[in-house]
Amino acid sequence: MLWLLSDERNDAGIAEAFANLPEASGFVFRHYHLRGKKRHTHFTYLATLARLHRHRIVLSGDIETAREWGADGVYGPAALQRAPGLLRLATAHDGAELQAANAAGVDGVFLSPVFPTRSHPGAYALGPMGFAVLAQQSLAPVIALGGMTAERAQLLGWPRWGAIDGLAAGLRAQPRT
Repeated sequence: MLWLLSDERNDAGIAEAFANLPEASGFVFRHYHLRGKKRHTHFTYLATLARLHRHRIVLSGDIETAREWGADGVYGPAALQRAPGLLRLATAHDGAELQAANAAGVDGVFLSPVFPTRSHPGAYALGPMGFAVLAQQSLAPVIALGGMTAERAQLLGWPRWGAIDGLAAGLRAQPRT
């Protein structure tokens, strides 16, 4: 399963990306640069486009807002809280964060960064071996994130991955499944 994560860098390509993602992929609305009504309006617009392609919509935010806005789930620290009826997708960058996600019983874990990424220049990357070691410790399905592209997902042999730039910018090369 593929997950497109949004932010201001890939905003211009999101509508096209939704059309090119395999049907029933996932979309994580981040857009941290927007606040209040602007953020809600943009979420509603992108969620409507995503639902046209049967993509799941997950909000990076709190549980109450995710419910109010009609998201299918929450992403980030809020995912560590109980949220009946919502998909909970945690983030983990090391073993301690992965164990917290395990203890919370989340539905999925974005494990990152697998490779160097523009989102966090100079940050430590797990690399294929570090990713594999941590992924084996997860009780929930792991979604590879950080510098991911179709080629890198293939290199990892990993079916679940997400990206910001790697999907919005280069989806025309993606095989539809």
